[in-house]
Amino acid sequence: MRIAIAGAGAVGRSIASELIEAGHTVMLIERQPQQFVPETVEGADWVLGDACEVSTLEDSGLQLCDVVIAATGDDKVNLVLSLLAKTEFAVRRVVARVNNPANEWLFNESWGVDVAVSTPRILAAMVEEAVSVGDLVRLMTFRQGRANLVEMTLPPDTPLAGKAVRELTLPRDAALVTILRGERVIVPQPDDPLEPGDELLFVSASGAEPEIRHALGVDGGDAETTP
Repeated sequence: MRIAIAGAGAVGRSIASELIEAGHTVMLIERQPQQFVPETVEGADWVLGDACEVSTLEDSGLQLCDVVIAATGDDKVNLVLSLLAKTEFAVRRVVARVNNPANEWLFNESWGVDVAVSTPRILAAMVEEAVSVGDLVRLMTFRQGRANLVEMTLPPDTPLAGKAVRELTLPRDAALVTILRGERVIVPQPDDPLEPGDELLFVSASGAEPEIRHALGVDGGDAETTP
């Protein structure tokens, strides 16, 4: 894929390096001359210009990109670029970085954002996941909050120990996608037994989380969420 990244700071450069290593063609757009350092990511095409200017985007060939990543440290810039990429250049997929969690509600389809990535929220979710056992934790949201990745680590006294995956009475809008057991990543099969310490990862509609909790024998309301 051809991917454009706006913002050649530490975040943008790191993303670019990972994507190039994965075999993608990457273009970095940076407006600050002091951060325009092509030798830091030699495999990328570099463009010096303002990603909020239509002329810059036209000259750089944004219309040829499959994905645009708005990764600057300014939420206003990321929103404007997302909207331009989607409405003016018909980019199929737009990913935007959210710097201030208070602005997260803006990063939706109305602004051309397909996927919003909030670093503070992800970090908080990872911390919570690391310390929570026996409760449902929401790790990530998809499709503007309509679907979530949720996780539960089965406690030592789980009533599910020894039960087969097929015995989980999950709601229709939820799926157990992975079991992490020690160093193993298990694609769950109906007859696979569950064990204490298993980390279960589900993809579900937001409204299905209370039913997942019930199926896992967790009392209480909605899934734990990050601030």
